[in-house]
Amino acid sequence: MTSGDPRTVRPFVRADLSATVATLARAFDKDPVMMWIFPDERMRHRRLPSFFASSLRGTLRNNGAEVSVLDGRVLGASVWLPPGTWRPPLWRQLVALPGVALRLGSRMAVASTTYGALLRVHPERPHWYLSGIGTDPPAQGTGVGSELMHSRLVRCDADRTSAYLESSNERNVPFYERHGFRVIGELSIPGGGPMLWLMWRDPQDPAQ
Repeated sequence: MTSGDPRTVRPFVRADLSATVATLARAFDKDPVMMWIFPDERMRHRRLPSFFASSLRGTLRNNGAEVSVLDGRVLGASVWLPPGTWRPPLWRQLVALPGVALRLGSRMAVASTTYGALLRVHPERPHWYLSGIGTDPPAQGTGVGSELMHSRLVRCDADRTSAYLESSNERNVPFYERHGFRVIGELSIPGGGPMLWLMWRDPQDPAQ
């Protein structure tokens, strides 16, 4: 990880799409929710890139995604949705439905059940929603995730805005707690799916 240039966190732009999709696909390959939706490893490898490509294209409208970059390489990314945008309007869901069905194929029903369960417990209070954060496996443990979190949370504190996420891995809960989140509930995905930890963060006083 040595380099002549410092590692930087900056807004995601369209030119980052291919590299960021590849990074997130590798980062989430063993994620419990992704393994639940795509239990077959070969299917998961095929489907995850299109899944993340669609998600990242959507963030270009609201400047919600950020990337960690070193020597032109995307080491990690975070995908945030601004307050009031976590629930897409019905018309947008309908427009997106054919593409979603194509990407999910036979796993459409499982993915729909998972998504519906997440929507039902999602807080209504205004907040930034962290829909995903991932670091390329070779760069994990080097501080990339913390730098991505810090970049957005500093702005949440400045704007006095809360933040929310679901952790699909219990071992990641302490990481989020170090950044000011607290567990407010647990969710078991219907049908025998994984457990998720629902986490909320109130804005914090930078002076403390």
